Amino acid sequence: MALSWNRTVEWDSDDWREQAACRDTDPDLFFPVGTTGQAVDQIEAAKAVCQMCGSLQACLEFALATNQESGVWGSTSEEERRKLRKAWLAQQRRAS
Repeated sequence: MALSWNRTVEWDSDDWREQAACRDTDPDLFFPVGTTGQAVDQIEAAKAVCQMCGSLQACLEFALATNQESGVWGSTSEEERRKLRKAWLAQQRRAS
């Protein structure tokens, strides 16, 4: 997934949150405790909600731009976002 973080997606507006598929879902689903055992099933269930969402890209951009370290955002886990952020930062350094 290519990330621009150049605000082409309006992640800083509330509009995407109003349309988010998770809006009517228990928020605890998106904040599992741990990354093993039952938490793996919970993460996958949260990602399934994300995959049906029209706000997925804006949510992910928001999570990356605001350094959301916990939970599932834009169909990504905490570890997946760390990897995306690390790759993006490396790309920015190479471009400089």
